[in-house]
Parts: sequence; C-alpha cells; structure tokens
Amino acid sequence: MRHPKILAGRSGLWIVLAQWSFVFQATAISALEPIRVSTDGKVFVMASSGKPFVVWGVNYDHDDQGRLIEDYWHTEWPVIEADFGEIKALGANVVRIHLQLAKFMKSADEPDTTNLKKLEDLIRLAERTGLYLDLTGLGCYHKRDVPDWYDTLDEASRWRVQARFWKAVAAAGSGSPAIFCYDLMNEPILGGAKTDRDWLAGELAGKHFVQRIALDLKGRKREDVEISWVETLTSAIREVDKTHMITVGVIPWGTVFPGAKPHFYLPRTAGNLDFVSVHFYPKKGEIDKTLAVLKTYEMGKPIVIEEIFPLTAGIEETADFITISREFTDGIVSFYWGATIDENEKRIFIDSRG
Repeated sequence: MRHPKILAGRSGLWIVLAQWSFVFQATAISALEPIRVSTDGKVFVMASSGKPFVVWGVNYDHDDQGRLIEDYWHTEWPVIEADFGEIKALGANVVRIHLQLAKFMKSADEPDTTNLKKLEDLIRLAERTGLYLDLTGLGCYHKRDVPDWYDTLDEASRWRVQARFWKAVAAAGSGSPAIFCYDLMNEPILGGAKTDRDWLAGELAGKHFVQRIALDLKGRKREDVEISWVETLTSAIREVDKTHMITVGVIPWGTVFPGAKPHFYLPRTAGNLDFVSVHFYPKKGEIDKTLAVLKTYEMGKPIVIEEIFPLTAGIEETADFITISREFTDGIVSFYWGATIDENEKRIFIDSRG
C-alpha cells in the first residue's frame, strides 16, 4: 500500500495522507483510458478495461505568486510542463484546473480562440504526462478581470454567456481521454436577500471563490433555480461532448448551518450531475461533525472531496478525516502550488532557523 504525499500550500505545509487504503491505480496506467461512472452508478471505472478508478488529485488553481494559469501560460509554458511532471511524480492522477470566464469569452457571443488553443495545449500536455483534468469553469476569481459587459448582464443573459463558455471549452476537450470531468462552477450560491447586488461573494486572500448564479429568486424555489441553471449548462456541454462527466463543486453548508440541505445534490436536483463534488476544510475538534455532513451527500453516486486543506484542524486531524471518509468516498483533491516536497521542506528548515 502506497501513501503518496500531496502538497498542501505555499507555506511549506504538506499533508501526509496516512492510512489511505484505496487501491491506487494511476501509476500502473500506460495509456489514459476515459473515466466513467460504473453501470450501477456508484463508483468510477476506466471505460475500456472496467478497472476501478479512485481520484487522487491536486488543485492547480494558482502559482506561488497567486497568479492564475491563464496569467502566465502564454509566456511561461515550461513552468507548467515542469509542474505537471512534479504532480505526476507525487503520485497524483487528476489535476483540477480553474478557468476564468473572461479569459475565454471576448464578448457575450465571441469565445477567445487564443486561450482556447492554449487549453488544447494543456489537454495534450495532460495526455503526454498521464494525468486527467478536472476543468472547473466560469471563474471570476480576480474581480479586476471581470468585464463590465458581463457584470451588468441580467440573470438570463448571464446564463447564456455561461452556456457559450461551456460549449467552447467542452468542444476543446470532447475528443480527449484526459478530461476527467467538467465542473460547472466553483462553489455557486444563490442570492435572494435584498442586499445581494453583486454576483461575487466575499473576498478571500485577494480572490473571489464564491459566485452567485441568481441575485433575486423572484418567488422561485431554490431547488428550481439550481435545476434550471444546471440544465442550461449541461445541455450546452452535451451539444458537443456526449460522454465526459459533469459535476459542480459545492460548499457543505451543513458544517456552517446544522441541518442545512446539500444544495445541488438532493435527489431532485442532481439528475444531470454524474457525481458529487464537495469541499471540506475540517475544523479542529469537529471531525465527527464534518463526517456526518459528508454522509448527507450519499445518494448512490460517487463522491469526491474536491478540496481539502488543514486550515484549522491541523495535519493529523485532517488525515484522520480522510482516512475515515474512505469508506464512502471515491477520491480526494488537495492542493499543489508549484513547489516540490523537497523545496517545501527547505523552506520549513529556513523558516525554523529564522
């Protein structure tokens, strides 16, 4: 049994995911097979061989300077190639890439062909490296990059632009076995309060990770809005890509509001989503509570913990959470921000000496 080490942050911390007892297949793969949900809908399998597949991945969301991949992939491509090599060497099999909408849509109607071509280059790199891509879209992480034409659209017009984004991105990925999935949006939420006038929620470390898909419910049920939005985007993807999986990465609100429903993943709302993606940052002393919330997402579909980081729980408690959760999850995605384990260990040594 292997215990790969996944880097966890620019500060030099890395998580040793001890006692992870899944059978890890990635290093034995000589050529990428498309990944699908099994016939019974419960786990991931390789489409050709039928072998089980467990996600062991990293978020490659920004570099150690906080730059998003589109900020430097035209000028520093060798850095990305080297990072993919390091990620592969760590034993990972999935890389989660975050794409900002404004970098792929020049206007409400016109995709950015230059960045779409670079995305195709990234897909080819993943194929050569033997890594799968979780393409997460519609990002507005850097508010300065959000154009006025997009920010001022009404809900229906904004959704149409989002659908065009996904149709263009899915067209680039449709023929590749390296696409693990399309994640419609990172942590979407619904507005509805009178004070909700901004599509973006609060800022964290200079970025806006949370985005509203509606500002005003207009008397609609939250579940109905979620269903309509997912249907709009999945329909656009399915016009050009019939096979690759679709998901949406969500905040587990039950960790904040006890008893909160798992939005987007109720039986009524998850029909167009192939598997569950949920983000966990366990709190110190609350591992049992966090596990209880995770279990609310059990609905007969694979579950991936698409983000995890030892913000407050520390490495040991976070590793305990991961170990226990293996009983009913199908993978985990931590973080890689451009530094190897050796490089991070050197930073820790230097920091410790003042």
